[in-house]
Amino acid sequence: MKEVKIESTLFVFENKEELPKDILKLMDQATKARLKAYAPYSNFYVGVAVLLDNGEVILGNNQENASFPSGLCAERTAIYYAGAEYPDAKIIRMAIIAGSNKNITTKPIPPCGACRQAIAEYEIKQDAPIEMYFMGEEGKVVKSNSLSNLLPLMFDKSVL
Repeated sequence: MKEVKIESTLFVFENKEELPKDILKLMDQATKARLKAYAPYSNFYVGVAVLLDNGEVILGNNQENASFPSGLCAERTAIYYAGAEYPDAKIIRMAIIAGSNKNITTKPIPPCGACRQAIAEYEIKQDAPIEMYFMGEEGKVVKSNSLSNLLPLMFDKSVL
């Protein structure tokens, strides 16, 4: 038996004000997208802003349904729209903000497992990393230079 150690590198900003101006602008766009989320069941609202290499910014938010599996997370809403509308564009970075309507969320909220897998597909498709910034409503912001930091053992087309 051999032990394998897997490491991830993340960067933590104490708050949004520490972000570079272009990232802060993207995070502000994600915040506005979050306000349009439809989350009457979970009361958990997520917004995302996705920057493409053509300069376009795609916004997304979570859309719930009484039949829970039928809803869609903010990250997948945005990247699927980007893939449909701009199939040749690369995703440069994503800004994600999430939180409950019941209490203030101060802990950074990363993408869920399903969204990580969807983001992985686009990172592999474009053969370039997708930079991600994520946070709760307030507090620290986490930066990952690639989805591979959040999903180090990716399931991809190479195993099919």
